[in-house]
Amino acid sequence: MSTEGIVTAATAATELVNEDVLDVEAPRSVDEVVVLDYGGQYSQLIARRVRELGVYSELLPHHVGAEEVRRRKPKGLILSGGPASVYAPGAPALDPELLELGIPVLGICYGMQLITLALGGRVEGAEIGEFGRSELTVREPGRLLADLPREQKCWMSHRDTVYEAPPGFTALASSTASPVAALENVERDIYGIQYHPEVVHTPFGHEVLQRFLLDICGCDGTWSAASIVEDQIARIRAQVGTGKVVCGLSGGVDSSVAALLVHRAIGEQLTCVFVDHGLMRKNEGEQVISAFRDRFQIPLVAVDAEERFLTKLKGVTEPEAKRKAIGAEFIRVFEEEAAKIGDANYLVQGTLYSDVIESGGGTGAATIKSHHNVGGLPDDLQFELVEPLRALFKDEVRAVGAELGLDERLVWRQPFPGPGLAIRIVGGEATKDRLDLLRDADYIFQDEIRKAGLYRDLWQSFCVLPDVRTVGVQGDERTYGAVVVLRAVTSDDAMTADWARLPYDLLEQIASRMINELRDVNRVVLDITSKPPGTIEWE
Repeated sequence: MSTEGIVTAATAATELVNEDVLDVEAPRSVDEVVVLDYGGQYSQLIARRVRELGVYSELLPHHVGAEEVRRRKPKGLILSGGPASVYAPGAPALDPELLELGIPVLGICYGMQLITLALGGRVEGAEIGEFGRSELTVREPGRLLADLPREQKCWMSHRDTVYEAPPGFTALASSTASPVAALENVERDIYGIQYHPEVVHTPFGHEVLQRFLLDICGCDGTWSAASIVEDQIARIRAQVGTGKVVCGLSGGVDSSVAALLVHRAIGEQLTCVFVDHGLMRKNEGEQVISAFRDRFQIPLVAVDAEERFLTKLKGVTEPEAKRKAIGAEFIRVFEEEAAKIGDANYLVQGTLYSDVIESGGGTGAATIKSHHNVGGLPDDLQFELVEPLRALFKDEVRAVGAELGLDERLVWRQPFPGPGLAIRIVGGEATKDRLDLLRDADYIFQDEIRKAGLYRDLWQSFCVLPDVRTVGVQGDERTYGAVVVLRAVTSDDAMTADWARLPYDLLEQIASRMINELRDVNRVVLDITSKPPGTIEWE
């Protein structure tokens, strides 16, 4: 690949996604269940729960139609929930042919209401909505709810309600505000539940999904990290052949696992380029180099480019300007190093399935944010992308990393923004002194989190350094020092997040260490904002 091709690719990867972004190829020789997304807040979670039960699933926009679903030859189909009323103008509709594919169908919440409306049942807007925990009474277990308690709790989130099941269907259960909270027609293999089995607040939701996937759809439940590795190695070898491959290794979980998979498949045809821009966490660069060059014996070009990036960031305070400056300089450094490798025909990217979904699933799908490694690539690229993780969620990537023997510290490394610590210096310039201060504060935070045994319980934990100084008293002297903000959140997938309730004693220890060990810090504060309304990162 020419250096021009690398620059073109890196620049284009920052653009908006194209309409083929959800074109993810399923693993070979595994059962698949398709989840159609009607806009529900838990749609992605449904797909993840299906995979946790050993069945491969993909989340597709609701408008793809029966022909696309048929092409994939799934063992079953799940219709997700959604925020609309089935009677609202422009509300997502159900393609009736989806019910005639000869495969089992499960409607959840809005999905059940669509089935009911399409097949002649009665759906009406209720005077009182049903949100949160509700009492479920199983009146006729049928096939879907067999062997489950007759009285149980479940999680509801709806205002429209099913009052009568369609002709030929059996009403299985009712809830506090839903006369028909579950229904089925065994002959047609169509099932529906008004509540959400995918959330942890529904105690027997796991059993309902397992019954549908394994017993009703007949899936074998054998999809696993080991099968992912085997499948992707075969795919990479078939795609690459004897070609040369280059990978921009960041040291994060995604790029690390992608690099290991590709190296396992093609060996020294792969060369990794690690650009240390001086914006990483403490000791991270050394850890990455040691792991890949020494332990895994992967050809690695390590570039110390700290001075170059600091020069480009001089005087830059606005976060988007920082991103652009860092991205542009990264492209230049990567271009120079890739040119020394020789003709590479392929570029490895650590694109995840959640990146694909968040970046927009084609026409009609919302774009939450544009990811740097998804879509928007021009048709005249001089290389092919190798994206071995494109079908995987983050937890599955970690499982693959563990399967490949990646160090636990790297497998469970928390997400880190591409522009690094530069965008955690809020409102100010990312100077060497500020970066070092933030790096040391972050090291103390992570060290205490690990000592407390909480690191893997948190999705992210990090420090923010705002461009603010406050008055303090240290050693009977007035100080005018820096403020460090602690940010720690829990999450399953970063789509939503809650602020972590860290123990007070731990917070006290962290603040005490920072103020005592870091001469320029005289105040430590805690961010207790969830997502939404906030975001995980400050910028």
